[in-house]
Amino acid sequence: MKKTFLLMFFAVVSLALNAQMNKIDFQEYTLDNGLHVILHQDKSTPIVAVSIMYHVGSKNEKPDRTGFAHFFEHLLFEGSENIDRGEYTTYVENAGGTLNANTSFDRTYYYEILPSNQLELGLWLESERLLHAKVEDKGVETQREVVKEERRLRIDNQPYGSILQESMARAFTKHPYNWPIIGSMEHLNAAEEKDYKQFYNDFYTPNNAILSIAGDIDYDQAKVWIEKYFGSIPVKNPNVYRPSIKEPALGGEVRDTIYDNIQLPAVVMTYRIPAQGTPDYYAVAMLGTLLSNGQSSRLYKALVDEEQKAVQVGNFPLGLEDPGAAITYGIANMGVDILDVEKSIDAQIEMVQNELISDVEFQKLKNQTENDFISSNSRIAGIAESLANYKMYFGDTNLINNELDRYLAVTKEDIQRVAKEYYNTNNRVVLHYLPKPVNP
Repeated sequence: MKKTFLLMFFAVVSLALNAQMNKIDFQEYTLDNGLHVILHQDKSTPIVAVSIMYHVGSKNEKPDRTGFAHFFEHLLFEGSENIDRGEYTTYVENAGGTLNANTSFDRTYYYEILPSNQLELGLWLESERLLHAKVEDKGVETQREVVKEERRLRIDNQPYGSILQESMARAFTKHPYNWPIIGSMEHLNAAEEKDYKQFYNDFYTPNNAILSIAGDIDYDQAKVWIEKYFGSIPVKNPNVYRPSIKEPALGGEVRDTIYDNIQLPAVVMTYRIPAQGTPDYYAVAMLGTLLSNGQSSRLYKALVDEEQKAVQVGNFPLGLEDPGAAITYGIANMGVDILDVEKSIDAQIEMVQNELISDVEFQKLKNQTENDFISSNSRIAGIAESLANYKMYFGDTNLINNELDRYLAVTKEDIQRVAKEYYNTNNRVVLHYLPKPVNP
């Protein structure tokens, strides 16, 4: 009776979620210089998101010049031929808006959220970044210190802050996912002004970018302004570098110990997984949700609530353009041996490998997936980014409306199969994070 009620409840939730999923209409076209443009009109709120995504991330860097993609995220706020140093932010804030940027292994993304009557301002700012950015020693020196401080705060002096860096360095030996997004400070220090200018010309070219605009816009007027500010920008590099390195199989479990400024030990397991957009990736992503999405997830219930072996557990698959990784971790409770935490995590994974999940749990998993999908596109800024992502990574902007179908096509058998295929000991890196010894 209880199982029937739960299934009915989840079915009602699913119907409610589907009712919220309105189709996202958009227009898209490509300028003569190769810049791809995506426009989405939403008149519900007088704001607009102006964003531009460049198909360059840390994986596009040279092995002896790592950190450039992330460094440019900072450097390109230094100004341009027509914008004084540091005034990007002033322009946007004076107009009542906000701005930011971020870098990943695969791409770099800049955006402004502005009142809709300031759309032209946002377009001008981004065109200046693409065409006239100041790439010179003064700005480079300033941003080097900024990036060094960021590394100290986020990685070097942050407890467990090096997990991603240490895990990826061992999970990949050939592919540039091997090095951290923030890169090497030694490489940034060794680079000269000509190296930075070359990177700018290699990757900040209109044929390597997607301009995505969402919000309260008039399509015709937006197109006029886009042509005005971007149409004449020349192609700097017709053949943008894309790494084609195929990472060999891990060939067996890799184990290591990391001593960190922490009080509680942790175990970190990194499994190699397929690239985003592949059928198996969707099953792996749903497996990750099953294991660690919320306090009712399998890892949390087992290790934190019931066994009380861990204070925190998690699993997150990295959706990457090339085959990537999923990271599972557990931070041990006081006095608990880290090997006991590892065994308990393994036991939960083995349970998925050996037993199909129940109908109730599977329906809940699908509802969580639907909710996450809807939430990611509930704001104008999220829509602008999603539109650009789908075009850049998959070549299909309309996946914003139907990618959910790919998740919902995953079966219980698929989840069990990928757990066996990818979450096995021969396909993982295991790190034990331990407190640094106290010197007498």
